[in-house]
Amino acid sequence: MDISLIVKIAGVGILVAVASQILSKSGRDEQAMFVTIAGIIVALMLLITEIGELFELVMSVFGM
Repeated sequence: MDISLIVKIAGVGILVAVASQILSKSGRDEQAMFVTIAGIIVALMLLITEIGELFELVMSVFGM
């Protein structure tokens, strides 16, 4: 695992939080919700490769 992945996810989280707060304060709650959902999807896409490597490691440990 690399520290850059953590920094990327933290950056996405900060940007999503700021954008969501700005949209909520301006009365655009639905768009704020969509920004939050999009941020979650982006963070999960960043984690997909790491999760795949974890499953491969578990399978190799148990000899499957």
